[in-house]
Amino acid sequence: MSGPLSGTLVLDLTHVLAGPFASMTLADLGARVIKVERPGQGDDTRAFPPFKGGKSAYFATINHGKESIALDLKAPEDRVIFDRLLARADILLENYRPGVMERLGYGWEALHARHPKLIYGAVSGFGHTGPEAQRPAYDMVVQARGGVMSITGERDREPVRVGASIGDIVAGMYLVQGVLAALLQVDRGGAGQKIDVAMLDSQLALLEHAIAITSVTGEPPRPSGARHPSITPFETFHAEDGLFVIAAGNDGLFARLCDALDLPLADDPRFATNPARCQNARLLKRLIEAVTIDRPKAHWIDTLTRAGIPTGPIQNVAEVLNDPQIRARNMVVDVLGPDGAPAYTAAGNPIKMTDLPDPATRAPAPDLDADRAAILDWLDKDAAD
Repeated sequence: MSGPLSGTLVLDLTHVLAGPFASMTLADLGARVIKVERPGQGDDTRAFPPFKGGKSAYFATINHGKESIALDLKAPEDRVIFDRLLARADILLENYRPGVMERLGYGWEALHARHPKLIYGAVSGFGHTGPEAQRPAYDMVVQARGGVMSITGERDREPVRVGASIGDIVAGMYLVQGVLAALLQVDRGGAGQKIDVAMLDSQLALLEHAIAITSVTGEPPRPSGARHPSITPFETFHAEDGLFVIAAGNDGLFARLCDALDLPLADDPRFATNPARCQNARLLKRLIEAVTIDRPKAHWIDTLTRAGIPTGPIQNVAEVLNDPQIRARNMVVDVLGPDGAPAYTAAGNPIKMTDLPDPATRAPAPDLDADRAAILDWLDKDAAD
């Protein structure tokens, strides 16, 4: 694939989600990604449902367009192959528990001495430093410990996990950012770097308003459902046929909202400023819904959109996949099967760049060890040249 990372080789030793999400992003940007998997088993997600034709759709939609070679890094013959790959790699990604790569002889210090331009990207639950670096973690653990669950859900009910695996995905995003910054430094003549991304750290980085509220008031925020804790009106509202959202994020938008709903509230001291509206949020919601409850969602979404007010429906995933705006942005793509026919539906690449190809299909996800012969042949030819 062409793209800004064309010619960049990534050795991907990661599994499950955070690391594979990062390597998928790099592949979407044009990098060649060779997935180094455990012999016999491979990535854990090969066994995750749902399955189609005996293969995991979960694995396919996160690992499309990569190559696979199965290597036992404790076996001398496989270490020889891995060393040959390392000599050609620009980036190595791993998400083992801290210390595992060192015990194998492939930790950062050893690799940096041998390959000073190599970028070493590591993602783990708690990072490579600190008293709990060795603890295992999954998405649920870091959402809980990182504070995200404490502000998610309805007030006075049990905490709720965010439906998407943001513990993994956000860590994968930060890993990509670090890798790209390190690539820029290497391109400018600098040395490779180790990027150490913790899933727990990445959750803290998401807390924005929650940290501000806690640091100023001394009280941690509680869940507020769909409502924003610092902006009003910024939540769900009932229409005749269900819920939709309104996000009037400043006084000007609130005034437009009042005009659109024919509500004389813009100059009311209880609602004239955002702090006042936050203090009277429940009353304001009741006054708005007294109007919106009489007409269907589509009417209000159309009315408010024409007035320039951010609004929209609450869509399920099936509706999202058929949303015309999302389709127009090529954010629903087909992952091909081995026969070249569409086999799975996946999210497209949200990074749209002038010279980055954005095809409607993605290359197949590899079967375990499927590319061994081709990779070995490439290594032999490269050595001969």
